[in-house]
Amino acid sequence: MSIQEWTWVTVGLTFSMYLYIGYRSRVASTRGFYVAGQGVSAIANGAATAADWMSAASFISMAGLISFMGYDGSVYLLGWTGGYVLLALLLAPYLRKFGQYTVPDFVAARYYSKVARLVAAIAAIFVSFTYVAGQMAGVGVAFSRFLTVPFEVGVIIGMAIVAFFAVLGGMKGITYTQVAQYCVLIFAFTIPAIAIALLLTQNPVPQVAMGEILAKLDGIQQDLGLSAYSSPFSNFSKLNVFCVAFCLMAGTAGLPHVIVRFYTVKSVQAARWSAFWALLFISILYLTAPAVAIFAKYYILNQFSEMGPDIQNVEWVQNWIATGLINFPEGGITDAQSLLDSINRDIIVLATPEIANLPPFIVALVAAGGLAAALSTASGLLLVISSSLAHDIYGKMIKPEATDKERLFVGRLMIFLAVILAGILGIYPLGFVAEVVAFAFGLAAASFFPVIVLGIFWKRANKQGAIAGMSIGLAFTFIMIVLMRAQNVIPGMDAPIIENFFGINAQGIGVIGLILNFVATISVSLLTAPPPEEVREMVEEIRYPGEAPEMAGDVH
Repeated sequence: MSIQEWTWVTVGLTFSMYLYIGYRSRVASTRGFYVAGQGVSAIANGAATAADWMSAASFISMAGLISFMGYDGSVYLLGWTGGYVLLALLLAPYLRKFGQYTVPDFVAARYYSKVARLVAAIAAIFVSFTYVAGQMAGVGVAFSRFLTVPFEVGVIIGMAIVAFFAVLGGMKGITYTQVAQYCVLIFAFTIPAIAIALLLTQNPVPQVAMGEILAKLDGIQQDLGLSAYSSPFSNFSKLNVFCVAFCLMAGTAGLPHVIVRFYTVKSVQAARWSAFWALLFISILYLTAPAVAIFAKYYILNQFSEMGPDIQNVEWVQNWIATGLINFPEGGITDAQSLLDSINRDIIVLATPEIANLPPFIVALVAAGGLAAALSTASGLLLVISSSLAHDIYGKMIKPEATDKERLFVGRLMIFLAVILAGILGIYPLGFVAEVVAFAFGLAAASFFPVIVLGIFWKRANKQGAIAGMSIGLAFTFIMIVLMRAQNVIPGMDAPIIENFFGINAQGIGVIGLILNFVATISVSLLTAPPPEEVREMVEEIRYPGEAPEMAGDVH
């Protein structure tokens, strides 16, 4: 069978599995819809968290950015993995001890304010819509190449699949679908890496084989007039390496769709174990991604060094030209740099099996894995958007007396509407998939991370400080990203309004927003009345995340 036929079969089987799991996991209560009835086992939640975490950015785009950025691309590995460790150790057990549905729930109870809940809900919506745009763009990339449908149609198909199991099953349907999606995406990522390692070095361990290929790649790049692949700071300055890595770490620890996963397990102990399993499952892909990046770059530049401009006529190049994701300049390519500039970073993982001439069924498996990664994260994000609108704003502020049935209906309606808007954002993204996701991490770092950390570890933090900190951090970061990406978001603009902020680029600007948030929260808290005694007692209880009764409650 051809690649396209294999892809239809593979994607058809996996999508049928997702739809079946979603149907079997349908729920009839808000507790099941938002936190899966808090009955998910630690290992299942670990696999679901890993799938939720390893989005289209991790599967499709991260290795592509590492491939083209070289040493500097390690910021994505350092930031995202380090951030998950930070979340698992610093925040997750305490938030599970708190025991409610959403991050705005925590903010509302800890800062005893409906206004704080509203600001947190708005921040969650901003972060999640930015993040989900990257997932939908990833779906379009995969569909446009392997199922030969237009990019926009691919996004619409992905929207329909996510809407089905997310609307029916909520967190329960999403969780068990994500367990299946993790199995698909991890096999799809590691099997080609092992096959290519064997082809290139006769060593089946990609992490070992890449050492041999790295030395060859450095030599090829220098022969072609490029800097050595392993040379540091050739794409990011030292300042930006630090800022982007730290921004991704803090953003990870403040991501609402990841944090809410720790509310779905049975106990604090289960939250700790699910964090362990998730980190183990995540590490399998993250330790393989640099090898895939190096293998891909080696194949591309090796072909160019042998063929020169005639590489434009190679079959895999022509296949991706047809999608518009390889776009050569009018006069054709003249050197290695012009070739690299013509290739969209988001195609690297999906294209590498073709470039290496692997069997069609492996190419199809990679396509199915990319779609699994994008859909798993998109579903989690859409639930956060739904919970922010239906649970935090409608259920807690607009109509607190709403019945469980009414809240469930509004939650499902919000997911449906969010899917439509997410698809539009996916069709018109702000940049490469991993870049768009990095913007979401910046927004999360600037809005949630300071108020969660201070809310757990500093009893003096009060509602005025939290509201000021979240508002300032989110507004500053959002405005700066828009100014630096004006050509993508403002009609008629063909260049950014500002290039950087004192040398910090759009992916790292969340660090400044985070600092402003910390400063504003601490300063305003010290200048205003301390929180009530019962809130300080609640913080004291949360700080010891054992199996004592949970301290959360509604805000009156």
